Amino acid sequence: MNRRKFLDKSYLGLTTILVAPEATFNLRNKGNIHISKNPNIYAISTWNVPEANMKAGKVLENGFSAIEAAVKGVAYEESNLLNTTVGMGGAPDRDGIVSLDACVMNHTGNCGAVLAVENITHVAALAKEVMEKTPHVILAGKGARQFALEQGYTPENLLTEQSKKAWKKWLKNGNYKPEINVENHDTIGMICFDSSGNLSGACTTSGLAYKMSGRVGDSPIIGSGLYIDNNVGGAVATGLGEEVIKTVGSFLIVELMRNGLSPQKACEEAVSRILEKQKGKPNFQVAYLATNKNGEIGAYSIQKGFSYSFYKNKVNKNIPSNSAYK
Repeated sequence: MNRRKFLDKSYLGLTTILVAPEATFNLRNKGNIHISKNPNIYAISTWNVPEANMKAGKVLENGFSAIEAAVKGVAYEESNLLNTTVGMGGAPDRDGIVSLDACVMNHTGNCGAVLAVENITHVAALAKEVMEKTPHVILAGKGARQFALEQGYTPENLLTEQSKKAWKKWLKNGNYKPEINVENHDTIGMICFDSSGNLSGACTTSGLAYKMSGRVGDSPIIGSGLYIDNNVGGAVATGLGEEVIKTVGSFLIVELMRNGLSPQKACEEAVSRILEKQKGKPNFQVAYLATNKNGEIGAYSIQKGFSYSFYKNKVNKNIPSNSAYK
């Protein structure tokens, strides 16, 4: 399904499914929560995901940290059955199995990631638990799933009827290569800036549609799909992960900002590093979204069509990005 069409439908009568204890949150149950009046808090996320981004913004406004806001924000899309690129309902691999990847990084430089996880919806929250409750940064496959069960996550069948139907159609076409186009790589990357002046981020995906079993892209790789340096800024990536990994794109952008480039110029340079290795116009999409500690935001993509969500002062906007190819 064309991403623009399913996003238009996804915010009409969607029933969210939050099964992970870490992902549950009720804004009405504020208790002793400090309600932030800091006008500088904001949330940004790849693609037009207004509900997810607004959820993160409201969490920030209720005094929670940037890492909590990012995880709770992307959880909305992980539960969105109409989003075929993230969480429940994500596109399966060529064997019809849905596996998910995610990572998180907080303002202290601490991080966590899970790779190739089956039957667990909220993998961004799980990555946060890896960061906070284990001596490791990455858990993969069966080990990550076992850790999730130990933390109280409920296993679920992530393959919906819609995704199963699309997979069977793909099988009939006899095309045993992953599908590559400009709209089926819709990783949700989110960066939040909280009332304490800290940046944190989360990145979650079901990966490349009809990938080989065990394939992992850039999304759960710290420095590729996501990177945060609280002294400088942060960046997230979306698109064909193989190309992002080759240039360690998100880390590159943060380092470029460290050396004086604006978030916009840094994103443009990161895209150019990919393009300089291509012969002619590539048939894939990569897009970057970045922010620095001054609150400046930049976004850039290879192909047209990329946009990002921006929440600040109770207003959520969808902002189109410039691209190398119009």
